[in-house]
Amino acid sequence: MEKYFKLSEDVFNWLSGFINLERGQKPKSFRIERMEVLAELADHPERCAPSIHIAGSKGKGSVTSMLSAMLTAAGFRVARYMSPHVTDIRERICLGDLYFNDDIYCSAGDELKNITEERLPALVKTQSKAASLFSPTSDDGCEPTFWELLTLLFFLCARKTKCDVMVVETGMGGRLDSTNVLDPLVSVITLIELEHTNFLGSTIEAVATEKAGIIKKGKPLVLAKQCDEALNVFKEKSREKNSPLIYFPQIAELSGVNITTQGTDFTLSFNTDKNTTTNSFFHTPLSLSIPIPGKVQAENTSLAIAALKIAFPQIGEDAIRGGLKKLKIPARFEKMTGADTPPFIIDGAHTPESLALCIETFCLLYGEGGVLLFGCAADKNTAAMAKIACPRFAKIFITTPGTFKASDPAKVYETFAEIAEQEKATLVEDTQEAVRQAILFAKDSRKGAEARRGEGVPVLGTGSFYLAAEIRKYFCN
Repeated sequence: MEKYFKLSEDVFNWLSGFINLERGQKPKSFRIERMEVLAELADHPERCAPSIHIAGSKGKGSVTSMLSAMLTAAGFRVARYMSPHVTDIRERICLGDLYFNDDIYCSAGDELKNITEERLPALVKTQSKAASLFSPTSDDGCEPTFWELLTLLFFLCARKTKCDVMVVETGMGGRLDSTNVLDPLVSVITLIELEHTNFLGSTIEAVATEKAGIIKKGKPLVLAKQCDEALNVFKEKSREKNSPLIYFPQIAELSGVNITTQGTDFTLSFNTDKNTTTNSFFHTPLSLSIPIPGKVQAENTSLAIAALKIAFPQIGEDAIRGGLKKLKIPARFEKMTGADTPPFIIDGAHTPESLALCIETFCLLYGEGGVLLFGCAADKNTAAMAKIACPRFAKIFITTPGTFKASDPAKVYETFAEIAEQEKATLVEDTQEAVRQAILFAKDSRKGAEARRGEGVPVLGTGSFYLAAEIRKYFCN
């Protein structure tokens, strides 16, 4: 096979030229049959190892990272797929929490380029089905998309590195997501909210139906707590697929949750007598610690442990504790550090529910009256998030959440200014300048104990993972 790429950077630069949802992909390209054709052309790398598949509106990235960390601590070679990235696109395709060797990305990229430029065009010429799916001249077809090819690149990397298990997060939805060619050991669905309504539907039931598409025949589903509308959808789909439903509120409970700036301690207890599928779970309470603050992260951890024990019942407490101790998840209540910088937290919360939980944790640890640096994509429920955020902060800077996704910071500012006092909100469209102004305002607002420590009032940067990435750039520079 011809060698096309010398560096992983070259592979991802090539991929960036394809149609991308984050940059305006059209709905007609969302057909799982397209990914099935690509997987077949690659000789089905998605079957190279057993897998765990995760979907949901919030927390799925954390659950994916936690599963990967615990499996790695148990001695497995784990191929991990998640999105979005914060600093480096390779964060999406990893071996555990490390990047693959560059030659793995390049070799997989060579195979992927061969598929798209040689095998697929040859198939399109001879097969009407392929032509209707991939020919740009077809009413329902288009060239392979960034997401399809990125997912296939992940599967190829996993196969080339001979991984033991794959932990795979959906990109959007589930039913039509490019990752849904998997037949996993267990599926996991986190909390459902209204999101991507132009693609997934405008009701909770519609969004849940799309997420439920990852449920596979006869394979268990571990389900986070849901509202009644979503829960009914998952119950019906599980019955249809003869899939054992492990509903977390019925089989486990959290207690003794203690949140500090260093992380979260809690106790997890399983009700193992209520479901035969949970017989392999721990029969005595687990006292656990994670290095991320927030009750929601304790809930995510517990969900991940339940899925882990179903997929790999032999894994014990030592691997769970060891994996969680080393857990690192960028932009999940992550504290930035810099010379003479006030406490500065970044978080990728981008829905009303996740923003509320993030702010609750922030105010619990740092108090109210701090500084909020906020930026979100154009398709978000800005009014709902403004109502949550405005009462809790003394000053709010609205900015652009990077340039990767479409946004309208001026419109976001208008919404926040209407809900907050006029002087409380300020629009600074240049992201790096907004970070600088937020820090300066926080430092100038020093008072009491903070002044004696040389700190300022705390700052929270949130609303988008892409904003978190821009804030990280500021601190790296």
